Formats: sequence, C-alpha cells, structure tokens
Amino acid sequence: MRVRLGVNVLGVGCHPAAWRTGEVEPTAQFDVAYFQQVARIGERGTLDAVFLADQPGLFEPPDRRPPMTALEPTVVLAAVASATERIGVVATASTSYNEPFNLARRIASLDHLSGGRAGWNAVTTYAPTASANFGFEAPASHDERYGRADEFLSVTKQLWDSWADDALVGDVDAGVYADTGRIEPIDHVGEHFSVRGPLNVPRSRQGRPVLVQAGGSPQGRALAAKHAEAIFTSQLTLEAGQAFYADIKSRVLREGRDPDGVLILPGLTTVIGGTEAEAHARYERLEELAGGSGSLWHLAAQLGLDAESLDLDAPLPPIDRSRLKSSVGFQDAFLSLAAQGLTVRQIVTRFASGHRLVVGAPEQVADTIEAWVRERAADGFNLMPDVFPTGLEAFVDHVVPELRRRGIFRTEYEGTTLREHLGLPRPVRHEAVFV
Repeated sequence: MRVRLGVNVLGVGCHPAAWRTGEVEPTAQFDVAYFQQVARIGERGTLDAVFLADQPGLFEPPDRRPPMTALEPTVVLAAVASATERIGVVATASTSYNEPFNLARRIASLDHLSGGRAGWNAVTTYAPTASANFGFEAPASHDERYGRADEFLSVTKQLWDSWADDALVGDVDAGVYADTGRIEPIDHVGEHFSVRGPLNVPRSRQGRPVLVQAGGSPQGRALAAKHAEAIFTSQLTLEAGQAFYADIKSRVLREGRDPDGVLILPGLTTVIGGTEAEAHARYERLEELAGGSGSLWHLAAQLGLDAESLDLDAPLPPIDRSRLKSSVGFQDAFLSLAAQGLTVRQIVTRFASGHRLVVGAPEQVADTIEAWVRERAADGFNLMPDVFPTGLEAFVDHVVPELRRRGIFRTEYEGTTLREHLGLPRPVRHEAVFV
C-alpha cells in the first residue's frame, strides 16, 4: 500500500479564522515568499504536490475573510517551481472561461519550467460571480458546462501530443532544430472549439502534465473516468468514500482505461495537536476567533441562505436544491449530514471546508489516512491544514514520520516528475490521432 499526499494551499489556511491567529500575516497570500515557504515545507515532507484552487471572481465576503483564491495559480506556481526541486505543482483552471490553446500552452509552459512537475486541475466553474466577469448573465447549464469540458480536455490532450517525443532535434552541426514531420496540427473542429494546432511547446520530461479533475455529479464522474489521472473529491465518511471509489474505478474500466492509473484523492482538513486534547483546544480557539462558529457563514452561502437565519442548535430547514450554490459533490456531502438529523452546529463542525475534518493527535490523523487507503475509499488525500504554515509543519514533522513508520509513505523522492511521484505512467503519444 502506498499513500499519495498533496497539499491544497487555500489562502492562509482552511479555517475561516486562520488569518486572525497571529501565526501568519493576514496579507501573506499576496506574497510569493509565503507560497514558496509552504511548498518547501511540503517538499521537506516528500509530499507529492502543491495544489492551488481557483475562482475567477470574488467569492468569499471580503469583510469576513481574505479571498482564498486571489492570485492566478499558474503564475504563483511558476514562482514556487523556481524555489523547489521535487514537489509537484498543480494549478486549477476553468474549462468554462478559457480557450484550449491558451490554457494548453500555459500549463505546458509550467511543466517545462518545473522540469516535468506540473498538473492541471480541470473545473467547470458554477459560480455566478465568475460568469458575470466574462460577460454572461448566468453560468451555463450543468450539461452545457460538461459538454464543453469534455471537448476542451480532448483538444488539450491532442495539443500536448502534437509534438512527438523526438521532434525536438537540436542538431547544431546539421543546422536542424526540429523535425517538422514529427510536429502535427490537430485540425479540430467541434461543437465548441475550432483549433488547428499544433501547440508551439514540445512535450515535456513527463510527456504531458498530469490531468486532475474535480466534480462529483454523474457528468463529472463520467468526465473523470474518460480523461482524469487524479480526482480531487469530497466525501465525509468512509462509506461514502468507498462508494465513490468503487464507482469511479468501474467507470474507468468501462472506458477501457487502467483503474490503477486514476487516483482518488479526497480533501482532508486537519487540526493537529500533540495530544487529542491539544488539537481540540486549537480548534476551539479557531472557532472563537471566527465568532463562535467559523464555518457557519460558509455553509449558509453554499445553501443560498442568510447565516443569521440559521439556528445553530436546530436541524437545517428544508433545502431547495435548485438554490444551492455549490458543486454537486459538496451538495451531496452536506445534505447527507442533514438527512441524519444533525443540528446546524454539528453539520458545521463536521463539514468544515466541505471536506472530511480530523481534529486529533498525529497518530489519529495517520489512522484516518491509513484506514481510507486500506479500505479502498481513497488512494491518498489532498491535505487542507487549518492554518499555514504551522498546520502543515505539524503534519510534516509528526504525521509523515508516523506514516513512514507504518511503511505506507515514502522516505525520499524516487523520481523527479509529478508522474513518478504519483506512480502514474508516462503517456504514450497516440500518433493515429494525427493521421
């Protein structure tokens, strides 16, 4: 058994009160040195990758919390790559508000500049705050977004493969820089895009960037099964994780792909202390700093409700799913808690940032990780520490050694590319596409 671990750098921490702790400057997320510091801590722990989410619009109310996804991910990760040697860099970018050629070029550039350590997390973006920034009165329908995404991913992969591995010759004596016979246009004409190609960037050390996808709806799962190599997802219980895992792996198999070549990586929010009591004291302090229930406003925003209308000690009121403003995966997660009759306070505590929350000692965090991977609910996790950098330092200095002691996590990097870290094969260029 081998655990894969990335770290999702959400602002200055996953908890809404992270910016108020005094452990980090409130404006740190606008300083490149902050991201480089976090990445170096992750690299010290031999984590697979640094992951940056994105939202091309102002989502969080800026009077309550700094925007968690302010800076453009590929720009930040280019700087991160220059300050690190091994850890992967995964950038989120929307298929709804980009064009395939520009995005394929941008991610391929990051892949070259990082020495083959880049990945792209493809999202369809549902937020009205984003669509209004691109001239749309409302987001496209769910089906329309996923139809566009399917074509977008197909075109992007063809562009990344438009150069053969041996196309870049660089023969100084013969005066031949590239073999033009090994560089092919893709000549794509489809419902959403018309792209001639080829890309003006050759294949990288790892062949092409790792393709990550986030989405839990039936359309999202179908898209992941067809294209993704890793899936960032949200399940709150082991049983829900097992069901999602089995469904995705079976879908991948039906697509004629190797299920072992598609990794399931749920988010994992951590609050770590030397003991369980210390961890809970840390969590309670964060909740107090946030006004007693730090994630209440976030939950209310996802529900399309006013936070003041929710009684913390009562169950959730009946929810009209058509009003929900979150992804289907997040909706399924918190509605499953509501169906159990839990109070708003209990849901807020368990839901945290929309992912499983573990508050405890290093051994307890390691127990969760090991159980989910052994019981086929995950192949690893995308870590979401409560506060940066201290929450990640606690994981690297105390949880990673425990995972190593159990023999389920590496002691050093065996390769140099993100694919090698994740145990993913280098993709073969399918030249038949270009005939």
